[in-house]
Amino acid sequence: MNNRWEAFLDGLREPGNRVSPAMDRVAPDNKASVLVNLSPLKLILVSGEDAEKFLQGQITNDIRNVSENRFQIAGHCTPKGRMLANFVVFRRQQSYLLQMPADTHQMLLKRLPMYILMSKVKIEDASDELCRFGFAGDSAPERLREQLDSIPGDPWESVQTGGISLLRHPGTVPRFELVGEYGPMTDLWRKLSAKAIPGDLGYWSLLDIRAGIGVIVGATSEAFVPQMTNMHLLNGISFTKGCYTGQEVVARMKYLGKLKRRMYLARVDSNTTPKPGDEVYAKGSQSGQGAGKIVDAQPSPEGGYELLSVLEIASFESDDVHLCDSNGPRLMFQQLPYSFEQE
Repeated sequence: MNNRWEAFLDGLREPGNRVSPAMDRVAPDNKASVLVNLSPLKLILVSGEDAEKFLQGQITNDIRNVSENRFQIAGHCTPKGRMLANFVVFRRQQSYLLQMPADTHQMLLKRLPMYILMSKVKIEDASDELCRFGFAGDSAPERLREQLDSIPGDPWESVQTGGISLLRHPGTVPRFELVGEYGPMTDLWRKLSAKAIPGDLGYWSLLDIRAGIGVIVGATSEAFVPQMTNMHLLNGISFTKGCYTGQEVVARMKYLGKLKRRMYLARVDSNTTPKPGDEVYAKGSQSGQGAGKIVDAQPSPEGGYELLSVLEIASFESDDVHLCDSNGPRLMFQQLPYSFEQE
């Protein structure tokens, strides 16, 4: 974690005036903008003459579509097609940056170099090299236009302005990630924070959940083929780019198999916090693997929890799915922001 950046943020908080968990869960339709420190997420930098070719053979998406004006979500799989991790991929100063949770970050830092062989590629931890924060809310675009020369207009677009990489993430409200060096980023944080509410990483994860983006963590690593987490509906898989690790299994599911599990959005009223990897129960489940698993869950501003869960399609259609077992609280399914008809 960038110690200077963390020290800067700590210095802005008055003793005894830290943000409460209740304030961290600002409703996404609130007119106020929300600032979120994203440094708990980690970065892997991939650089060198063969960086593009190397990543093309390792991730589910087509790296050739990533530029300084476009970023994407992608995954890295085992040879059996199970997703070890997924991440945001963006480009900055001729290098590629992969952003993900800390536990999958450590795993990929060890795993990806195993595939370098004779390639001219450098893979390194860049988590402490760049400062990052999120800015979300209905007023976020207007506030950013006041400070920056340009902003991206649509999700998955990015711009480079004033030494800062600005990424527009999907979401039910406009939300942006800003990436840059310490000086410009601290200056921008000060200006934006004058009319913003502070939030934590859980708030950013809640926005991911509402956007239908299932982030893989250590507890769910290798649990799902990418299509089970709707990666194909997020343009996170290329079926035309050619070979990559696990590609045969992923392609077979599209062209020869039948998808039996998908990821769904739900709410649940529970006295305990659902966690990634927790089992869900459906009475009519015919699978020895269980009805499904929680991908992520976060407290909801309206009470209870909002979550994403990979489920058997048949179990979802029964509309009688519970956390843990038959006595657990029932999942109340919500509408995802994209359609399964896109398949």
